[in-house]
Amino acid sequence: MKINILTLFPDMFEGPLTDSIIGKAAEKEIVKIETTNFRDFSDSKHKTVDDYPFGGGAGMLLKAQPIVDAITHIAQENPETKKRVILMDPAGKKYNQNLAEELAQEEHLVFICGHYEGYDERIKAHITDEISIGDFILTGGELSAMVIIDSVVRLLPEVLGNTLSNQTDSFSTGLLEHPQYTRPREFRGQEVPEVLLSGNHAKIAEWQDKESLRKTWIRRPDMLDKLDLTQKQKEWIQEFEVGN
Repeated sequence: MKINILTLFPDMFEGPLTDSIIGKAAEKEIVKIETTNFRDFSDSKHKTVDDYPFGGGAGMLLKAQPIVDAITHIAQENPETKKRVILMDPAGKKYNQNLAEELAQEEHLVFICGHYEGYDERIKAHITDEISIGDFILTGGELSAMVIIDSVVRLLPEVLGNTLSNQTDSFSTGLLEHPQYTRPREFRGQEVPEVLLSGNHAKIAEWQDKESLRKTWIRRPDMLDKLDLTQKQKEWIQEFEVGN
């Protein structure tokens, strides 16, 4: 996968995208990530990238010209690949695991990180997606782009050591992930559930499914409305309700 990031602050990406799992993926050439300061594409004498909005209003808007020319430059450098050009925008589609899995299938992603009060609307003709990571405002699009890149890259083949890791993640199955334990068996009066020590894989799988459902029922009951529950899962929920 190729990822381009258009930003006024490329140094912000040095740590998060060069360390840990993402850094290792880049070392293995599973993903190639490049940052571009779109100020370099400004055609003004002083390399300005913002201006006052027509009609008045608070703050400054990012101009269309530097961003559009940066996108065009990337397209000309890589004409052979289809691109998803993603605008980080609080008004965009809310990000979730399904969208992460969709983006992980792409060959080339381009992220545009904004600042100030917004963008000149005319850049929208050059993008494919507007995405928000939540109903709140950040000082810029860099942090939200990092979140999306991290969630996408970890889904790429061979990035995670265990191929089952991303398949059993919370949200990937439609439920939150079940509780997990490691050594020691007893920690300050708290024991590992006996079933996990039994070696009976069928019973362990059933316990994991039930506890995943219980966790979702307690913490995110809204997620259950989107699922076609099995008869067994419906019985478990009745059991939870009785014991609550």
